[in-house]
Amino acid sequence: QVNLVESGGRVVQAGDSLTLTCAASGFPLADYVITWFRQTPGKEREGVACISNELDLKYYADSAKGRFTISRDNAANTAYLEMSKLRPDDTAVYYCARALRCGGSLDAYDYWGQGTQVTVSS
Repeated sequence: QVNLVESGGRVVQAGDSLTLTCAASGFPLADYVITWFRQTPGKEREGVACISNELDLKYYADSAKGRFTISRDNAANTAYLEMSKLRPDDTAVYYCARALRCGGSLDAYDYWGQGTQVTVSS
């Protein structure tokens, strides 16, 4: 059974750092790209960062560049999102999802985690 489970979300202060974890099971993480998304109420889910499964290429939304780092450990079947210099507008539910390539539409992602809440207070 394919499963993605996010963890690590919590309430932090502006300027703090936080690392989110995406634990995959039921499939080899090495066969897929992983994208971190986030969503706030009333807004569309937006892609934050994607890491490819070949060459570990990394892509970031403008809002994440210079502050967030995506990584993966295929041996542990786990992906990560390291976030630094957090701002109140980073407050959202963060999701990880798998696909065959970075940059596709939301429909290209066939499995999603349940999300983890990140709240950044000012």
